[in-house]
Amino acid sequence: MAELKIGEISKPRFEFRTFGQSFEAAHERMARLSVPVPEKVWCRHSEEIYIVSSTNDLNNTKIRDGKMDIKTFVQAVDGLEQWDPKLKAEFPVSKQQLEQEIFPAFMVEMPALEAQQYDLQAFLALIDAHPDLQSVRINKERFGYMVNNSICEVANVLVNGAKIVSINSESTELEDIQKTISDVGLEGVENINYLQAIKRVIGMTNKPLAN
Repeated sequence: MAELKIGEISKPRFEFRTFGQSFEAAHERMARLSVPVPEKVWCRHSEEIYIVSSTNDLNNTKIRDGKMDIKTFVQAVDGLEQWDPKLKAEFPVSKQQLEQEIFPAFMVEMPALEAQQYDLQAFLALIDAHPDLQSVRINKERFGYMVNNSICEVANVLVNGAKIVSINSESTELEDIQKTISDVGLEGVENINYLQAIKRVIGMTNKPLAN
């Protein structure tokens, strides 16, 4: 089996991720069990905007560095989630792409589009005016590891300024993730993706985080 490499595109991965206030013990075990990883993934910072829809949990929309990335939920196997790229777009986006691809992914009523193209600010104005959509500003500080040939991460995440912590393991191989979950002490912890975590923090979904 070819080794999974951080940052490389491969076949769709499965993922375990959870969110809470603290995962200090699991983080320490993950760091100690990790093989050496490239320096570029030791610590990464990013500012992103997620678009959440009250009617849709199947498509995960993120904007970073002026580019929009939509991933779609494929399946869940043994509690692990598989997501696949659905759309990539750069701003400005055209009225046609908004009508045919982007708003259909949100699964909401189409707003009136008067312009032929929309830059990021104009697009966000459409989102914020829509009753079923919300833009959420996300800051991430991510620490990368590799355990059992699965790509792992612990992240300090600000959701509109509210701090939470995420920990995850992803791989094309289910067994590698499951062994990592066991090794770092996360068995029985709920798998919560970014879309669900953000909705819980902003009150769009009435559920708690993992801790």
